[in-house]
Amino acid sequence: MDLYLASSSPRRAELLRLLPVRFTLLAPGEGEDAEALEAVRPAKSPAHYVKRVVQAKAHAALERMHRRALLPQPILVADTTVALGGRIFGKPRDTEDAVSMLRTLAGRRHRVLTAVACIRPGGAVRLRTQVSTVWFARMAEAEVRSYVARGESMDKAGGYGIQGSAAVFVRRIEGSQSGIMGLPLYETALVLGLRRTVHPL
Repeated sequence: MDLYLASSSPRRAELLRLLPVRFTLLAPGEGEDAEALEAVRPAKSPAHYVKRVVQAKAHAALERMHRRALLPQPILVADTTVALGGRIFGKPRDTEDAVSMLRTLAGRRHRVLTAVACIRPGGAVRLRTQVSTVWFARMAEAEVRSYVARGESMDKAGGYGIQGSAAVFVRRIEGSQSGIMGLPLYETALVLGLRRTVHPL
C-alpha cells in the first residue's frame, strides 16, 4: 500500500521499511510548530497524553496534506513518551534536563508508551498504543554526563534511545523493542490493515 509517514524520525522510517508498504515523508514545514503538539499539559494519565498527542499529530498531518494539494493517501503518525509512575518524560529541553531525566530513571523501572495512528483522507482514525517496560541499571554521574555528551539525548523521550549506546544501561525490557524505538510494528500493521488481531485460544 502507499501512504505518508508524518515524521522526521529516521528511526521510524527505518522501521517502517520492514513492512510491505511504500511511503513518502510528510514532515512538518518551517512554519509549523510540531513540538507544540507534544507539550506536556495536564492529562489523566501518560496513556491519555500519548493518545491525545498522536491524534493531534494525525489531524495536523491531514491538514498538511490538503494544504500542499498532495495525492490523498493514508497517513501514519506516532508518538512516544516515557513514564515513571504518572510522571511524563518528554524530549529534554537542554543537556541539563537530559541529565536530570537520566538521573531519575537510573536504577529504576519505567514504561515506554508509543501510540501509532493511521488517518485516512476522509478523517477516520485507527489508533493503537503499545506499552513496554524498561529496567535501567544504576548509572554513575560520570556515565550519565558522558552519555548525554554523545548527543543522543536531545530528540528522544526520556533523554535516551535504546537503539544507541544507552543500551548498555538497559538491564531488561518487557514488551516491544520496535515500540521502544518509536514505531511498534505489530500495532502499526494493525492500524494499516496489514493484519488482523488474532486472539489466543
